[in-house]
Amino acid sequence: MRLLITGASGFIGSFIVEEALQRGFDVWAAVRRSSSRAYLNDERIHFVELNMDSEEALRQQLKDKTFDYVVHAAGATKCLNVNDFRRINTEGTKHLVNALMATQPALKRFVFISSLSIMGALREQQPYTEITDTDTPQPNTAYGRSKLEAEHFLESLHSPLSSDPSSPFPYVILRPTGVYGPRERDYFLQVQSIKRHMDFAVGRQQDITFVYVTDVVQAVFLALEKGRTGGKYFLSDGEVYQSSTFSDYVHEELGRPWRLRVTAPIWLLRIVTTCGEYWGRWTKQMTALNRDKFNILRQRNWRCDISTARRELGFEPQVQLREGVRRTVRWYKEQGWI
Repeated sequence: MRLLITGASGFIGSFIVEEALQRGFDVWAAVRRSSSRAYLNDERIHFVELNMDSEEALRQQLKDKTFDYVVHAAGATKCLNVNDFRRINTEGTKHLVNALMATQPALKRFVFISSLSIMGALREQQPYTEITDTDTPQPNTAYGRSKLEAEHFLESLHSPLSSDPSSPFPYVILRPTGVYGPRERDYFLQVQSIKRHMDFAVGRQQDITFVYVTDVVQAVFLALEKGRTGGKYFLSDGEVYQSSTFSDYVHEELGRPWRLRVTAPIWLLRIVTTCGEYWGRWTKQMTALNRDKFNILRQRNWRCDISTARRELGFEPQVQLREGVRRTVRWYKEQGWI
């Protein structure tokens, strides 16, 4: 079975590649010329450069190849220009899907990695309750809006108004909450900060959820096998944590160094992230401190209902937060990141 993985050099994508090789797939890794291949050194991997900015270029790049499955893990989580979220996450997905429909008539399944961020700040009144499949998405970040627009495009291919409703494009959407694990760099900043004795939090109680990277990978292959066309599945480890839990587990795995725990008010976070965004634009370097990050950090409820993934895919999280943090911090140490 031939599997194309976009974003193969990225955090989640590189783990999908490894699992696909373990399962005996004929793996094609879509990368940019500038992409690092540090985690893609298995000689069985076939590489292909895809230009997501051009549907015509993609048609040319894909016309002589045949794939049974595609996992679309490419995307941008941070951008210097807010318009780049839509260009990369929305338009790039449209271009890829249109090119696949033109060149891959026998495609069995297309798995799109979306995000819980498409839902925005829902159910923010205490006691917090789970965000569910029936809730209407209200994204409050440019990233979330770009992912939701890509979802809407996929939905349009499965509607009676599509050009060929009798043969809908076989897409499945996964909506993971915060994904962490080895190779991940945003949560790493928090680990690094605690290592340096500073533990920073924002605002009052926050119900937060996580999913370990290998559990996302598990869901990807379940979706390839069992996913319902048009299905949308939230992913988490099935538990709910307080905002301090992650840092407490990290602190424990680091050997409990002394730390200064600072809880900042929301208004201060707005100032810091706004300054961070302008600094990033001025220096032309992407930063985790931006206005999208402000909306993410101020959101209090990240609960989500994974029962549909459990029921339809057979998804069952294997790694809870304490064990996931242990594995992640150990990897950071082994790689000399901390």
